Amino acid sequence: MKTVILAGGFGTRISEESHLKPKPMIEIGERPILWHIMKIYSHYGYNDFIICLGYKGYLIKEFFADYYLHTSDITFDFKNENKMTIHNNVSEPWKVTLVDTGLHTMTGGRIKRIKKYVGNERFMLTYGDGVSDININELEKYHDKSNGYLTMTAIQPGGRFGVLDINDTTNGINKFVEKSKEDGGWINGGFMVVEPEVFNYIEGDETIFERRPLEDLAKKGKLNAYKHYGFWQCMDTQRDKGLLEKSWRENSAKWKIWS
Repeated sequence: MKTVILAGGFGTRISEESHLKPKPMIEIGERPILWHIMKIYSHYGYNDFIICLGYKGYLIKEFFADYYLHTSDITFDFKNENKMTIHNNVSEPWKVTLVDTGLHTMTGGRIKRIKKYVGNERFMLTYGDGVSDININELEKYHDKSNGYLTMTAIQPGGRFGVLDINDTTNGINKFVEKSKEDGGWINGGFMVVEPEVFNYIEGDETIFERRPLEDLAKKGKLNAYKHYGFWQCMDTQRDKGLLEKSWRENSAKWKIWS
C-alpha cells in the first residue's frame, strides 16, 4: 500500500526556517521531519511513498537523490575510471515517488494530482509536519471494520485547532469544522486511511481537502475517526520545533518507535 505525504505548503507559521526550505525539510535531530514521518510508516511495513511537492520541492528531490550516498560507506577510486564502491548500505527499503503538485495548489488539489500514481487502491495519507506514536497497523484494522471511505486519526491537543464532532456510539464523524476556536475537542491529526472513492469528492487545484471534501464525506456517513490517546505533535511553529528537538536530544522522543 502506498503512503501519500503532503509536503508542498509554504509553512508560513514557521517562516524563521521555511523561507530557506520547505517545512517537511526542517530538521529534528539532524534529520528532516519528513524522514521521521517516513520512519514511523516504515516501522509498520509501509515503504512505498508518494510525496506531494510544491514550495521549494527541488530541495526534497535533492535530499532523496543524495540519500543513498549519505547513508552508506563509499570508496571513490579516481585512478580507476572514477569507480565507486559501496561497502555497506544502511538505507531504508523505501520506494519514493516525488510529484510536483504545483506551487499554489490546495491540499485537495495535491491529492487529486497523485491519483494516477495511486491507482484504484486504498492508500495512507498524512501531512508532512506531524509525528506520533500511533500504531499504523491498528489504524488500518479499524478502518477495515468501518463502512467509510476515509478514516482519520483524531487527537486532543487542546484548543488550537478545528474540531471533530464524533458520534460516541459509532465513532462516525457527524460534522467537520476546520480551524475553529473551540477548546477540548477532537481534531484531525492526519495519519489517514483513504479509499480511492475519495478522489471523486475533490474538484481540482483550488479544493481545500479539509473543507468541502471532508464535510461532504461526513454528511454521507463515510468519514470516521480513529481516536488516538497517545503522543502526537505537529511542527507548526518554532516553539513546536523546539519541543520536538528537546525530546530527540534527551532520548525521550515518543514518536521514535523504530529501533
